[in-house]
Amino acid sequence: MEPPDALAGARRAPRLLVLALLLGAHPGAQAEVHLSVPSLVEVMKGEPIALNCTPLGAHDHFVLEWFLADRSGVRHRLASAELQGSELQGTVHDSRGRSPPYQLDARGRLVLTEAQVGDEQNYVCVVKAGAAGSAEATTRLHMFAKPEATEVSPNKGILSVVDDFAQEIATCNSRNGNPAPQITWYRNGQRLEVPMEVNSDGYMTSRTVREASGLQSLTSTLYLRLHKADRDASFLCSVRYHLPAGRHGRLDSPAFRLTLHYPTEHVNFWVDSPSTTEGWVREGDSVQLFCRGDGSPNPEYTFFRLQDKQEDVLKTNLEGNLTLEGVQRGQSGTYGCRVEDYDAAEDAELSKTLELRVAYLDPLELSTREELSLPLGNSTAVNCSVQGLPTPALRWTKDSIPLGNGPTLSLSSITFDSAGTYICEASMPTVPLLSRSQSFKLLVQGPPELRAEETQPRSEGSWREGDEVRLVCSARGYPEPKLSWSQLGGSPAEPAPGGQGWVSSSLTLKVTSALSRDGVSCEASNPHGNVLHVFHFGSVAPQTSQAGVAVMAVAVSVGLLLLVVAAFYCMRRKGRPGCCQQGEKGAPPPGEPELSHSGSERPEQTGLLTGGASGGARHGSGGFGDEC
Repeated sequence: MEPPDALAGARRAPRLLVLALLLGAHPGAQAEVHLSVPSLVEVMKGEPIALNCTPLGAHDHFVLEWFLADRSGVRHRLASAELQGSELQGTVHDSRGRSPPYQLDARGRLVLTEAQVGDEQNYVCVVKAGAAGSAEATTRLHMFAKPEATEVSPNKGILSVVDDFAQEIATCNSRNGNPAPQITWYRNGQRLEVPMEVNSDGYMTSRTVREASGLQSLTSTLYLRLHKADRDASFLCSVRYHLPAGRHGRLDSPAFRLTLHYPTEHVNFWVDSPSTTEGWVREGDSVQLFCRGDGSPNPEYTFFRLQDKQEDVLKTNLEGNLTLEGVQRGQSGTYGCRVEDYDAAEDAELSKTLELRVAYLDPLELSTREELSLPLGNSTAVNCSVQGLPTPALRWTKDSIPLGNGPTLSLSSITFDSAGTYICEASMPTVPLLSRSQSFKLLVQGPPELRAEETQPRSEGSWREGDEVRLVCSARGYPEPKLSWSQLGGSPAEPAPGGQGWVSSSLTLKVTSALSRDGVSCEASNPHGNVLHVFHFGSVAPQTSQAGVAVMAVAVSVGLLLLVVAAFYCMRRKGRPGCCQQGEKGAPPPGEPELSHSGSERPEQTGLLTGGASGGARHGSGGFGDEC
């Protein structure tokens, strides 16, 4: 099997062209054979490689042989090929136990399908061209192997910064690489320049081992003299390994930190609670006291309270926390925390105290009851008293409108507008979440006040008969006034829009002449008095549609009267010949009734409807006395 030319060429170093010039077998005969053979071939472990040996020039016949030269210089024949005609016939003689075995391709190249550590040898190519002579050249195969992932084993013990010598920090391992890699140490991303010689400030040791596979493993151990500043330091080791063509790779270990032992130098003690920035806490809250020393590992913390210059121990733990559940005002005072660190310097301040101030606010008390009833025009003063710490601030409000600050609310010459709910609010600027309030309701007694909504006519100038109007009366007072109307249909009294104690009632009716004359009255009354308002409409004009109906009625009445007069006249003239009769050629015999042509009309109706016209035609006279 012949690997691709590109794959074999990529493995060759761009160096060297070895030309071998050998003399012929007979003395005095001079001949030379030139070979193109790279002196160094580099390959990664596991990749295929083909070693090239190409005779230069034209040769009719030659024999090519590949040898493996061991470290003692002994050559072992691996394969050979002979040019017969235009083809090169090759044979592998000895693979020396290699798996997979060596191969020889059609161009005479020695093929290694998977580069191994044992392949890192010198390979000799010998070409014999008969009378042209012979030549040989040597290729060195260099195999590279990327090491496994870098492993680091930090010191898991507690390292003291008090010691004045270098302590073991960690051990770094890089396994199965070729050639042997290099290990470098880093602290906080900065390379550590430590020597290989032992000293008190820091050094490193290194050991390389060749594994049974032929690959190499490297172990490095770091020693440093530690300081308190190293408590937050991040360490790692980095492996730098070689690649073909002068390139390099890098494999970093996981970062790690050390557990250091250093004495406490400073202590912090503070309060943590949902309170204020000025140190006050609310009564009833849960309060936490935190104590922290800068030593390591965490020392033991003792919490105490100072009472009469004596320490009352509250709690001892390693967490440095003390919780006071539902703190009360009696727990105000001086609290302290002490760090029990016996390695600390004599001048180190290991104890701290603070003042715990519990803010409280008792319920407010008013000098009046929840409801205060006063006559109209009176004056009064209401006091609001409170107990709290720190001193609370008081203010009065009504309908969310501030009235003033301080414990006393003064009201003079009260009116109905003064009625309502007054609130005394107590707050503490230094404890925003602590506040209370108390309120009372002021009732103003007095006769009603009445307010009427005047309604304007729809048409210009005056009302018309039948116009619909809605009248509204509003009143206020205490006790609440009753509203009544002079006409039926008034609505029940309801609170008026806008409040202020007003109630209102409405009445909807049609305008008439009687209302125009008498008006409509609205009355508000309570035990303290009553008040009346009369709505007037002025002149009321008849509606246009009603006048037309009256004219039509008069016309119909006149017509009916004329018909009755005509009928009466005909009955008076009934005995006269030809009166009230329809004109015809012959008169009926005496004593027989005359029949109308239609047979359905009475003689009187026919005479009334036609007599005037026929009489004038027959007698030639227009006199009304001769006609029916």
